Amino acid sequence: MYMLVAIAVTVLVIALAWRGIGARAAGQGQSGGGTPGQRPGRTRTLAPDDDPEFLNEIQRKLRGEDKSS
Repeated sequence: MYMLVAIAVTVLVIALAWRGIGARAAGQGQSGGGTPGQRPGRTRTLAPDDDPEFLNEIQRKLRGEDKSS
């Protein structure tokens, strides 16, 4: 009987962990505040070298297309 309970608890823990990891991985591909897995008000911080807008701005400056500097 103890073995059956131990197996059931193990399966339950694995299923919950699998579901939690899957929900976290599904939210990583999307950016923005409307993803179901994220808490409201928390945003993912981007380093400057990962920010597409920053990289595009640097490319424009290097090519001489940016007139503001």
